[in-house]
Amino acid sequence: MILRDPVHGLLAFESEEASVVPRLLASREVQRLRRIKQLGVTSLAFPGAEHTRFAHALGTAHVMNRLLARLRDIQETIPFWQRVSSDRAQDALAAALLHDVGHGPLSHLFESVIPSIPYHEEWSLRVLLDPSTEVHRTLAQTDPGRPARVADLIRGRHELPYLARAVSGALDVDRCDYLLRDAHATGVRYGDFDLDWLLRSLRLGLPSDDAPPSLAVDGYKGLVAIEEFLLARFFMFQQVYFHKSTRAAEFMIRTALAMAVQALASGDLLPGVPPALRAAARGEPLSLGDYLELDDPLLWNALHAWENADLPALRDLCRRIRQRYLFKTLELSGEQAEEGPAQEALDVAREIGESRGFPREFIGLDIASDTPLCVDDDPPQVVLSGGRTLPLHEASFLLGRLYGATFSKVRLVFPAELREDIRRAIEPR
Repeated sequence: MILRDPVHGLLAFESEEASVVPRLLASREVQRLRRIKQLGVTSLAFPGAEHTRFAHALGTAHVMNRLLARLRDIQETIPFWQRVSSDRAQDALAAALLHDVGHGPLSHLFESVIPSIPYHEEWSLRVLLDPSTEVHRTLAQTDPGRPARVADLIRGRHELPYLARAVSGALDVDRCDYLLRDAHATGVRYGDFDLDWLLRSLRLGLPSDDAPPSLAVDGYKGLVAIEEFLLARFFMFQQVYFHKSTRAAEFMIRTALAMAVQALASGDLLPGVPPALRAAARGEPLSLGDYLELDDPLLWNALHAWENADLPALRDLCRRIRQRYLFKTLELSGEQAEEGPAQEALDVAREIGESRGFPREFIGLDIASDTPLCVDDDPPQVVLSGGRTLPLHEASFLLGRLYGATFSKVRLVFPAELREDIRRAIEPR
């Protein structure tokens, strides 16, 4: 199978071991990803961001295909039992394609509204391990043990740690695709990095005793590619993923869903409620089948139907969302962004909102944070001449500054009608 892709060019899955990809593409669970946007409501801020998780899944499998080719180029130095076999390659390709197969609609909004709902990672594992799914049957058709092995890879577990980290790690194939794809779709250049050089710079570290080696970076030339990759991710979070309009739209949709859940739990009737949302609101167990019926169009239709709900606040909020009459934000910085002062600012904003007749739920505090290079990420080592190794953050001045550091944006979110009143009350004089 060969496909054209706007990011990577040709995606070729032509080998016997890569045939697992087109077989899985035919499953209804993977086809569902065509109906879920990769960036949720980011297109409200960046009009080109209409790409789907289906396209991202294919791109991730392509990057894995390229990584496997690189691993085979460099694995002659390790024992054969630590190398990438055909079975292991098929598992890795399946894991790359299926890593988001259980993702919910509208990015992470659905799972954030109802705390009892498992995160999308858990739903992905259920899709893999449930014998009723087409994904499970496709994987088990050639090897009954494959669904469990692929699930372990997505969890970040494998007998070859370097393969597990390639699926779920600081430098995994998921991030390699979504940075390039999201940058291309949004029209920004912050997410661009040299994937060719990054893959070329990878090598296998020296094994200790009988333990398999880990992925490493070949000297300081390779370090530049890793720096570019991690800085690209940092800039994308700054400029795209945490964009104020996106965060405001997410806050509004999350608030609307929470209002709907509360109304349903109280016994109110609402039009167009998806079965999964109704069951969750009532505290009933959510079946895999009902969950997989959720997609972006279904939730957008529900929000549209609630424009005629008997609840004035929900009706108003849903009409604003559909017309893109987004809430405004006010970023808090310095001491104002600390927990105590931020809560005080929220209290002031809510008092202003209530005095103008707005529900308290319409004013909130949005806290977005990311750690570009986490202490727990186990990033690859840098292998210097003579075989000496250094951790990334010790080999790079730039990454040393990012290592363990958390980047945050703290914002008040509120209806546009309140902007001037809240700004005058909150902004330092």
